[in-house]
Amino acid sequence: MNLEIKQRVLEIADIFLSERSTVREVAKRVGCSKSTVHKDLTERLPEINRQLFEKVKELLEYNKSIRHIRGGESTKLRYLQLKSNN
Repeated sequence: MNLEIKQRVLEIADIFLSERSTVREVAKRVGCSKSTVHKDLTERLPEINRQLFEKVKELLEYNKSIRHIRGGESTKLRYLQLKSNN
């Protein structure tokens, strides 16, 4: 694996864990697609640092378990904004 890719993977993992972000938020911050971020975290990171991957995996599973709540909150806010604009 290329040294540049390894550095990117470790940077993405660090941002993801330190800020407890979502994959989309990390992707926007580092300028990659969310597919690239997800692949880096789930496929490339275990080859580089297994212990770090275990921590990332926990946060990915947590984010997945609450995504329906985040989606509901987002929809609620959107409709509240529409209502207040009218």
